[in-house]
Formats: sequence, C-alpha cells, structure tokens
Amino acid sequence: MAKKDKKKKKKAQARQPGETDGVVGEDTVPSVEEAQDQPKTLGKQLYEKELARLQIELVKLQEWIKHAGLRVVVIFEGRDAAGKGGVIKRITQSLNPRICRVVALGTPTEREKEQWYFQRYVPHLPAAGEMVLLDRSWYNRAGVERVMGFCTEDEYREFLRSCPEFERMLLRSGVILIKYWFSVSDEEQERRFQARIKDPTKRWKLSPMDVESRARWVEYSRAKDEMFAHTDIKQAPWYVVNADDKRRARLNCISHLLSMIPYEDLTPEPIELPLRQAHGGYVRPPITDQTFVPERY
Repeated sequence: MAKKDKKKKKKAQARQPGETDGVVGEDTVPSVEEAQDQPKTLGKQLYEKELARLQIELVKLQEWIKHAGLRVVVIFEGRDAAGKGGVIKRITQSLNPRICRVVALGTPTEREKEQWYFQRYVPHLPAAGEMVLLDRSWYNRAGVERVMGFCTEDEYREFLRSCPEFERMLLRSGVILIKYWFSVSDEEQERRFQARIKDPTKRWKLSPMDVESRARWVEYSRAKDEMFAHTDIKQAPWYVVNADDKRRARLNCISHLLSMIPYEDLTPEPIELPLRQAHGGYVRPPITDQTFVPERY
C-alpha cells in the first residue's frame, strides 16, 4: 500500500497545470497499470469540473478565431448514437452562435440532388472569424448513401476520388479542417438505442434509418473502412474518438480540438458598469396596460 501511495504522489507531481485525475492527456498513451487503475466511468464531479475548465478555454479560442480572422470547419461523423450531438452541445454551450454555429443538413431536395455533390455544403463554409461544426457532412455519401443505396456505384467512386482533392482545396484556401470519427461498440450502441426507445424525450433521436443501421452493422463497418482508406489523408487526417464512455469522449474531443488550433488569451480587463441614468421625470405606464405571461409556477 505504501508503494502505491508513493507512485500516486509522483504522478500528481508530474501532472501538468490544468490536468486532473482520471483524464488522460491527448498525446498520452496510458500504461497497462494505469489503464487497470482507471475507473470504468468518469465521476460526475470530476467530469463537470474538467468540462467547465475546457469550456473557458473554448471561449478563449472563440475570441482568438474572431480576432485572427480564422476559418474553422470541424466535421463530426461516426456511428448512430455514438455521442456526436452531445459533444457538439458541450462545445457550443458557452459560445457565441454568431461565431460558432452548427450545420446539420437534412435530406437533400430534388434540386440539390441534381447539383454537384459538394455544392450544398459550400454555402455553409465559414467566413473569416467563424467556426462551423458539421453534424454529419459530405461523408454521408461514403456512409449512409453507400450502404442504403441512395447513390450509384459511379457516384460513390467519384466521391472517393474527389473528396481528398476538395478538402485539399479548402486547406489551400486557408480553411482549418478537423475531422472526428466517433467510434462506439456494438453493445453500447444497442444500450443507447434501447434507452432512446424507452425515453419519450429521446425517442425522436431514433429514426427509421438508425434502426436499419443496426441490421447493417457490418456493411457500415466496411463502408467506414473504405472511406478511411481513401480520405484519411496527411493534410486532413481522421481523429478517432473512443465514445463508449460519453463523459470521457466529450472531454477528450474538446481537449484535442483546443490543441489543434494555437490561440492566445484575449480575455478583456474587468468591466465596470456605469451608473444608471437618472429617471429625469420619466413615468412608467401602468402595468395594467401590458399583457403578462400567467404565473403558474
């Protein structure tokens, strides 16, 4: 027991500022001993503390993106119920929607089906000082469209050829492109699907396409492998997030995102509120002239 306590003290001394127990740094691979000591799930108190710290850093990143005129695109792909939406929600929770916005396109219209495939995504790309989070993206063609037969073999093969060039073109134009794939096990996806079925507030998340994806698990696996083989390029690699533990996945993804874009702290000096203007003879109209929301609570 004494030896273990000494080891824990050494680990605590070696930890970098801002790191906390139970959270593995994005560039660190835990040893077998550390992996065994690591709890299966991250405690709520530790998770919320670390999330709050990371969200403050996201605000700093946001201000730097605006200040430096950066154009950032972050792609979120992965299995259904892998936790993409949960991570996006935590990223945007404290950010300005005018700077950081989420794009989640629905089924293409008949006109969009006749366009160049990437055309429907181009209008949503960021201008200077903006960050766009793509909840699903042009990779629909390599995933759901491929597996469900919504595109032809020629269209699919053309996508695999042109996608890397399209992304290189974005990078050459100055866009920062970051791609995440959320990986979830068969058992965990099953558990989350069952939870959605039982919870009326989450049932809307389970579409007929999600249900069908369970029956085509292996086909989706093959499609993902083929997609990675063609689009995991050096200039825009895929970063895989182990998403069986939602809390760890959120912290690991946000921490990694922050590490991908160098930024400076532009936190302004403390603000002092001015004194309120004197009423100057102003008389408020009777409150009976206004219509109020009923106070039922």
